[in-house]
Amino acid sequence: MSSQYQAPLNDMQFQLFDVWQVQQHWQQVPALAEQLEPETAQAILQEAAKICEQQIAPQCQLADQTGVSLDQGEVSTPEHYKACYQAWCEGGWAGFSGDPEYGGMGMPKVLSMMLDEMMCSADIAFSLYPGLTAGACVTLQQYASDEVKALYLPKLYSGEWSATMCLTESHAGSDLGLMRTKAEPQTDGSYRISGSKIFITAGEHDLTDNIIHLVLAKLPDAPAGSRGISLFIVPKFLPDAGGKPGQRNALHCGSVEHKMGIHASATCVMNFDGAVGYLLGEPHKGLAAMFTMMNYERLAMGSQGLGAAERAGQNALAYANDRLQGRITERDANKAEPIIRHPDVQRMLYTIQSLNEAGRSFSTWVALQLDKAKYSGDVKGQQFANLLTPIAKAFMTDLGLECTVQAQQVFGGHGYIKEWGMEQLVRDVRIAQIYEGTNGIQAADFMLRKVAADNGAVLFSLFTDIGNWLDPSIQWHPQLATYVERTRTLTASLLNRSQQDKAVLAEFAYDFMTLTGYLLYGYVWLKQIDALQHADLPNEVKQQKQQLAAFYFKKILPRAETLLHIMQD
Repeated sequence: MSSQYQAPLNDMQFQLFDVWQVQQHWQQVPALAEQLEPETAQAILQEAAKICEQQIAPQCQLADQTGVSLDQGEVSTPEHYKACYQAWCEGGWAGFSGDPEYGGMGMPKVLSMMLDEMMCSADIAFSLYPGLTAGACVTLQQYASDEVKALYLPKLYSGEWSATMCLTESHAGSDLGLMRTKAEPQTDGSYRISGSKIFITAGEHDLTDNIIHLVLAKLPDAPAGSRGISLFIVPKFLPDAGGKPGQRNALHCGSVEHKMGIHASATCVMNFDGAVGYLLGEPHKGLAAMFTMMNYERLAMGSQGLGAAERAGQNALAYANDRLQGRITERDANKAEPIIRHPDVQRMLYTIQSLNEAGRSFSTWVALQLDKAKYSGDVKGQQFANLLTPIAKAFMTDLGLECTVQAQQVFGGHGYIKEWGMEQLVRDVRIAQIYEGTNGIQAADFMLRKVAADNGAVLFSLFTDIGNWLDPSIQWHPQLATYVERTRTLTASLLNRSQQDKAVLAEFAYDFMTLTGYLLYGYVWLKQIDALQHADLPNEVKQQKQQLAAFYFKKILPRAETLLHIMQD
């Protein structure tokens, strides 16, 4: 009765090579062209799928039941996590997107997003251990000195060491300017870090030889507020002259949180008692450096929503085909039919799959923008990625919970019972709307820092690109084009109204972000339908895509109508 999982490799390949044609970008980048072609990428995804399907996913419920335990400052993870983590690292997956100069594989974001999704479908709690490390590596790569990179990155890419980010304090929450953790300069160039951080994912565990904490703290001369925050590297064990874990640092895990879900993820209170730390980047500019990691993690949060919803949807579909209940077409009162024949069950299954396949396409698109910015210096790609990141985090996790709950509903009473695994998926995915900046904060970021900051210039540029691509002679295109133009008008109106009432943007931020998400999901559905013309797919798959697109435009996209009405003057 436990939940099952099979990686949706066919749809992943369709999104990569038919819809977004990422191979065209790879061919233009020497670093990628030398090692990547569609066949290679497909083989990579297949190998990752094997670990997720065969080793991690089958024991997801066991991990949830076992959880983590704290004994005298030492945290133990579920026993099978050690073998899973070792297999993941031996496959090179820990350094999948890492800089090849330091032992990483140098793979593009469009592929690592697929890995993130598979990992989250397999076990969200497990995915957080390597996931936080990957984000920390991005920050180190951008802000650390060559000496520091050479010391830490090879160990992190190999999975021998792991990393965390330590931001939140109990009194401060998301208002980082209120933090009290202090960094006292020492004569040898190091710092003594003192303070307490909460909600530290993988702050203490038994999977690696060392844990590298990236800690936000304030120097004695720090300006007030968030402008006075610096970033420090604080290892659990101080590396010795040979680069191996040496003396234990003055930090410890005070407690682990007892949470609604992700029980096997160690969410720790970390106490720093004059721990030795080293400044990363420039003084008082730590928040910008940490946000490099935060933005990486925000994209990964979208994968959590999609990953949980994908696994939940697969199990709901299987259950709906097997479960006999009620009569829709049969006249025999003694003969029940599979519940998949019930229109309301079909509604739920279509909702889940239409949103999941749009989410996969959307995340591939966002990842491609990041790749274009990284490898080709594409300015528009970077602008679009910055604009879309809060939507990838917030909208995808909102829909992730919605779809996971819908899948649980297909099971009826059995969805509420632990043995079937559905209630765990609901519990596990719920956190994705909260951490790495709550979805309300993401909406404010989107509306105030992304849209209003440039008076809508990048958003209007995106709308123009979509409008230029749309063909009014093709089904569904006119409907989306109308919504895009109405949203363009609404955006201008909101920005104008904000000149007299600054609160109007914050008031409608969530509605506006959600509206934009639905429009962009419509766009990526049309991209998928367009790609079917040249895709080498079985006819039944093409027909299903058409049906899902039709459902989205008939039953899901009209949600935009309500949102437009709410925000109109």
